[in-house]
Order: sequence, then C-alpha cells, then structure tokens
Amino acid sequence: MCRITAAGKEAAVARFLQEFPRAPQAGRDHPALRGCDDIVWADFPGCPAGVAAVLRGLLDPAAASEAERVLCNVLMDSVFRLGPAMPAALPFLLRLAADPAVPVRAGLAEVLLVVAELSHSVDGGSEQAIRVLGSDHERPERALCRAVFAEHVDLVRGLLDDRTLPDGFAPDERASLLKAATP
Repeated sequence: MCRITAAGKEAAVARFLQEFPRAPQAGRDHPALRGCDDIVWADFPGCPAGVAAVLRGLLDPAAASEAERVLCNVLMDSVFRLGPAMPAALPFLLRLAADPAVPVRAGLAEVLLVVAELSHSVDGGSEQAIRVLGSDHERPERALCRAVFAEHVDLVRGLLDDRTLPDGFAPDERASLLKAATP
C-alpha cells in the first residue's frame, strides 16, 4: 500500500513554503484558524511542523489549491488511512469549509467527505476491510475524528444545508457526514 513518509511530508511542506512564501501570512487573523499555531504539529507521528502555515495558505487565493493538496498529503498516512494529526486539524478544516470566502471551500467540503468516510468504524466489518483499513484499535484517529465531527455537528449540518456549495452533497455523502457526526 502506498504510504506517505514523514520525510516526504516534510519535503512537501518545505516546497510549498518556498513556492508560496507569503501564503502563511494570509490567514494569520482568520477566526477559523485560532489556535492552530498553539498545536505542536511535529508531536504527531510523521507530521511536519509547518501544518499551521499550510492551513493559513488555504486562505491565500494564489496558494489555496496547492495548500489543499499538500495538506491532504500531510494529514493522511496513505490513500485509505487518516494520519494521527487529522483529528487536530479537523476543527480548522470544518470551520474553513463553513466560510464562503475561503477560496478552496468546495475542495475542503470534499476533503471532509473523505475524512468522514474514513473515520467510520470498521470493527465488526469484513476481515478484508480490517486488513486494508486497520482495526479501530490500530487506528484511534478514526474515533477521534468522529468525536470532532460530533463536537462540530452544527457546522456539519450547516454545510449540508448550504446551497452555495457548487456541487452540494449527494444523499450518500450527506449520510456519511451525518453518521460521522452522530455518536
């Protein structure tokens, strides 16, 4: 299975900051990102220290698309596995996706759908699912993400009811987000 290494994540953040040196200043005072600088991102296994700078880059129109791509790679351990830092980043992603002024808002809504889907419990499911996704015991970030979704259920419902998102949400996507937000 393709795994994203800690060195690869660190290099991606460094390239982003080199290509968009002003991006980290874009969201410095945005209320959705209050507290992101207080988190020691490097304390999460495999997570680079520059996550807060990339989160702020989501608010820079010139850098937002690349910030979203880099952030997804940094917060995931592989295509099917959330990284340990995802639960800490999730409140910021939810608040940013709720803000119509965020340049990559629709993309963040899609990211939230992926996180919701990957945060569902797999214990009690098929052996194949557990082999591919890991057991809930092995992947505690799933339960932590569900707790974040539940804590921010008002934001989730607001997104589901928001008619300004370009593609809206299909019925199965709505169900997945609500399932993740319902303890």
